[in-house]
Amino acid sequence: MSGLGKSIIRKEAFDKVTGNAKYVNDVPFSRVLETAFVLSSHAHAKIVSIDISQAEKVHGVKAIITGENLPLTGEDIFDRPILAYDKVRYFGEPVVMIVAEKKYQAKLAASFIKIRYSPLPVIQSPLEAMEQNSPLVHEKLGEYKVMKGVYPVPGTNIANHTKIRKGNVEDGFSRCDVIVEKSYSFTQSDHAAMETRCAIAEITPSGIVNIYSSSQAPYLIKKSLSSIFNIQEGKVDVHTPLVGGAYGGKAAIQLEYLAYIASRAVGGTPVKVLNSREEDLIMSPVHIGLTATVKIGCTADGKIQAAKYTYLFDGGAYSDKGVDMSKSAGIDCTGPYNIENVWCDSYCMYTNHPYSTSFRGFSHSELTFAADRTIDILAKEVNMDPIDFRLRNAIKQGDTTPTQSPLTASNIGNVTKCLKRLKELIGPNMEYRKEMGAGKVRSLGISCLWKTSNIDSDAGSGAIITFNNDGSMNLNTGLVEIGQGTKTALTQIIAERFKMDVSMIHVKMPVDTEITPEHWKTVASRGTFMVGRAVMDACNDAIDQFKHVASKILLVEEEDLEVAGGKVYLRANPDRSIPMAELAHGYKYPKGSAIGGEIIGRGKYILRNIVPIDQETGKGVPGPEWTVGAEAVEVEYDEENYTYELKKVYAVIDCGRLINPLLARGQVMGAAHMGLSFASREKFDFSYDGKVLNPQLRTYHLLRYGENPEYIVDFVETPFLDSPYGIRGIGEHGIIGIPAALANSLSNAMETELFTLPLTPENLWRSKNGDHS
Repeated sequence: MSGLGKSIIRKEAFDKVTGNAKYVNDVPFSRVLETAFVLSSHAHAKIVSIDISQAEKVHGVKAIITGENLPLTGEDIFDRPILAYDKVRYFGEPVVMIVAEKKYQAKLAASFIKIRYSPLPVIQSPLEAMEQNSPLVHEKLGEYKVMKGVYPVPGTNIANHTKIRKGNVEDGFSRCDVIVEKSYSFTQSDHAAMETRCAIAEITPSGIVNIYSSSQAPYLIKKSLSSIFNIQEGKVDVHTPLVGGAYGGKAAIQLEYLAYIASRAVGGTPVKVLNSREEDLIMSPVHIGLTATVKIGCTADGKIQAAKYTYLFDGGAYSDKGVDMSKSAGIDCTGPYNIENVWCDSYCMYTNHPYSTSFRGFSHSELTFAADRTIDILAKEVNMDPIDFRLRNAIKQGDTTPTQSPLTASNIGNVTKCLKRLKELIGPNMEYRKEMGAGKVRSLGISCLWKTSNIDSDAGSGAIITFNNDGSMNLNTGLVEIGQGTKTALTQIIAERFKMDVSMIHVKMPVDTEITPEHWKTVASRGTFMVGRAVMDACNDAIDQFKHVASKILLVEEEDLEVAGGKVYLRANPDRSIPMAELAHGYKYPKGSAIGGEIIGRGKYILRNIVPIDQETGKGVPGPEWTVGAEAVEVEYDEENYTYELKKVYAVIDCGRLINPLLARGQVMGAAHMGLSFASREKFDFSYDGKVLNPQLRTYHLLRYGENPEYIVDFVETPFLDSPYGIRGIGEHGIIGIPAALANSLSNAMETELFTLPLTPENLWRSKNGDHS
């Protein structure tokens, strides 16, 4: 009996499809106060005065909170006030919070608040931010608390500068027959998760701070609240039920701080902070933007000799996770290609845009758009098939990464297999451009992808397994179920280890930091790997306990016993066995005496062998392994009106070992869908003075379900030896190559190279006609 390789239904599926699943906004309270905000109407301005006198008179108002005397917050750089104080740095920044009995009362009070501003110059792009005499978003950057591994430059708008230096770039370029240098850009966009962000806070009479949050990082909330507000960590309890989509956007902490200070202001009464869709789009953190220049050179036979990358990420008004995303882009700057000579400068820039946070792929779909577009152009310059060019340069065992990390068959996977399988899926009649008549063109674009996790070197996970009297099990972990199905996959790992039916394994969906073993964060495609390791450790711990008790009853040695199929048995004679159910809570002999006691499997895992990268060279080991893959997008393009129809998406990912084929395909398809949406239409439109012009889903355009192409997804399996059963993370990877593949496809169709996202008909027209205004 095996738990792996089966497409079982997710453990929470029935609750979700029947409407019984509970989210933060469903948490019942006998009384809960509600909030509204006054948001900044300027992208950059001094706050001259705030008049709340009329708002205080509104019936039902319990508190009006402004930003003075509140601490600065942050994860790597403590640069963000909970409410803007002294000045605002982006349009939509919260300035005043109103707490009232009802939402409508809070909104009414907000309408009476008068704020006077003195406008300041607005920085609209990373390029503007980098200019020598650019206005500063943070004049006191040098005074902020900064964590290790992040390198802001005081007196500038540089929140972080990551340097990667490998080999000798100038020498490498001198050996090149062809060199291509191009620039690329796209503005910020949004996560647009189905569930908007929500947090509820209450402070009990005994001083316990209860936070209910739709978060990917409940333990970070616990630690941050404790540290910033000087509360004993044991008095902060964070509750996270099911989360209705996140995509990195709910790893940041914002509403939780607001809910806490609101509850504190009203004597601990529960207070709910629930974003409207408009607030979720412009007040809360967004998807990062990028301006990039990529230079790659190769010999006439297509062997890459050198590459130089400059990435300027639009981190927005505050650093949040933008600094780490820029670092992550530097670490994997080349894509999955073996390049001996690499120079990369990756910057996170402060601008007067909404601040950026984690987004699915963590800067990799962004860097891959620039890097792999250049790869495609270079292949054309040397008249090579784009797949053959990528095969010629695919990274492999024995090579090193841009950070000079040595690669093995285990930690890199197999890019070559992915590309060859992709070619098989596309079929023998593959054409990159085919005229269909009537002004229609079918085209195909290719890309490759990779990603390692640039997370804390001491990130850890825990797991507890308990047993029921009927022999079934209960799994408790701190991993958050955000829609990815990881908790179901973990039950399959347990089923495999115990050789039991997965229906006998139950899993606790909500996370409660008071009683749930800690998991660092549910991000970076690390859940199945890290928690899976902790779960395996808990399985082994429980198995050892079962063997120990059973050996005393059966009068045999522990090493001669096996645990499988719901029983403990003698390997040489399986008929000599005891049901696990009779041992799980202690064994009772026929005469009444007992031995053993409750068996509780305890497991833990902490990342190991991670070496932080060097500040000057970037040398180091940033993550445990790389997941690799190859993708292609086929479109039908209309030459007359610059529109196109998405026809097919192909994706091949090296998953290490396939646990749940249906879940895995769903993850890759969902990620590819996000990549298509981001690449084809998603963006914020900014006015000349930095205001977001499309803060609603009526004007912020997403890919609709009826516009989806056919998804053709497959996997290759190169086991990662340090993970449970060889698995690799795949939750993000389906998105990574899609923007580049779509741009490559449309570039082929139009016979015009494309450098700007999103690939809207207007932008295609501008590119074709040389209008880059």
